[in-house]
Amino acid sequence: PGYHTLIQAPSRRLPATIQGFNSNTPISSRVQKSSTARRSIQCKSNMLGQLMAGLKGAALASTQKALWFSDNAPSWPELEEMVRAKQAVLGMDFWADPETAPTNPTALKRTFGSTGPIRVKFYRDHAAWCPYCHKVWLQLEEKQIPYTMEKVNMRCYGTKQASFTKKVPSGLLPVLEMDGRIITESTVIMDILEREFPNNTPLMPAPGTPTRARADSLMRLERRLFGDWLGWLTSDWNNASNRSRFEATLDAVDQELSAAGGPFFLGADLSLCDITFVPMLERIAASMSYYKGCFVRGSGRWPAIERWFNALEQRPTYMGTKSDYYTHCHDLPPQLGSCAMLPEGVAVAAHIDGEEPSSWRLPLSPLSATSLPEPYSLGDNPAADTCEAAAKVVKNHKALVRFALRGPGKPGPQPVSAPLADPTAIPAEEYTAAADMAMRHVVHAMLVGVEAKQVSSAALQTSATQPAGAAAQLMVAPVIPAAEYLRDRVGVPRDMRFPAARQLRAHLNWLIDTVA
Repeated sequence: PGYHTLIQAPSRRLPATIQGFNSNTPISSRVQKSSTARRSIQCKSNMLGQLMAGLKGAALASTQKALWFSDNAPSWPELEEMVRAKQAVLGMDFWADPETAPTNPTALKRTFGSTGPIRVKFYRDHAAWCPYCHKVWLQLEEKQIPYTMEKVNMRCYGTKQASFTKKVPSGLLPVLEMDGRIITESTVIMDILEREFPNNTPLMPAPGTPTRARADSLMRLERRLFGDWLGWLTSDWNNASNRSRFEATLDAVDQELSAAGGPFFLGADLSLCDITFVPMLERIAASMSYYKGCFVRGSGRWPAIERWFNALEQRPTYMGTKSDYYTHCHDLPPQLGSCAMLPEGVAVAAHIDGEEPSSWRLPLSPLSATSLPEPYSLGDNPAADTCEAAAKVVKNHKALVRFALRGPGKPGPQPVSAPLADPTAIPAEEYTAAADMAMRHVVHAMLVGVEAKQVSSAALQTSATQPAGAAAQLMVAPVIPAAEYLRDRVGVPRDMRFPAARQLRAHLNWLIDTVA
């Protein structure tokens, strides 16, 4: 945590309509008192190591005397048994084959019941940050075109595989490999998929029809929206005119969504127009609230856009590819170069970043179509959401514990431009036992609830006296930066859905607060 510049904003009162915000506290007071601000205003890459080392030192020094864990958390096999029992009650299966499950980010092959040869290989980015990959991915899922997938790093968070750059020297994503051909540029890929697979749910009207002419016009409107969004997002000059231009274009989008009766652009059915708008409007809704304090969803100004989002969130294809505001607001600056924060965005950003107690701490406020700052029309289900988060951790606990130990470890020798990414970081593996213990406590708390856990024999306990037989690796101090590191890097949809991600983030904060 803390790779970012802390924004100093003038004191301002918040409107009471923003749920969960303490509107009696000036923004500047609340932001300045946070020790782990995660504003995505990028620092120079050669400063990252110094910043990270200083923060880790502060975290480790915060424990004035040595504390130790009691070795009483359930084992990983016991936790897996608990997850499987709970998912059975809930009618869920987090061990389902990704190939045949609903749309999900872990599948490397999708057949949709077809037994024929697979013509398409899709290359997208590992973290699901790329908006152009997003729309091709969604098109493949909506049309149910069988495909295999290979994930490739974006340059802002890693090095591309040599096998990929040999095929695509530019390294640009997305890429489609079909019938031996390499196809780049998302618009070209999407057009070819429509032509080559006409029997797989056609998503565009027939050429030469009035509806097709309108669809083509909508594609041009999407590019206009993209330009006006970036014009305001990346600039702190001419704020009034940039905002006016952006809002006027969003007004036009809202009108178009109503023109055919909705909820989608061409009427009742999803089309390629919707799929083309999805990545941009999703990122617009996240970034405009975070950086500008402008709510695209939840303000009431753009009702057709809100209905459109709500309709999309009823589709498993969309929900399997959908990100959350936190992930987008931190993945955009590395891709765009910078995003300009306005004072109106500071309090919203603090909420999205988990710096407000009501956002990333238990008990979490409910999600709904009108919850702010992040609407989620399907709502949350704490029992299912904690079970999902617990299952994801249990299935990947060895790699996850090692990843978290980058927190008390050392910065990597090859820094990248994404502030929350450090693929060559050196984990402090000497603390594996402590981090492993801590993660088992977190998973147990998600499965039984923190109150029930803390009155059980598996309660999270620390002691200033080294337990009999406990190794030095069970010290508490390194667990705090490890938990913070993991908390700030839970990605949506890469790791889990948004409701599950915020449960994991909140339970990691419960761990941190309890032991600190």
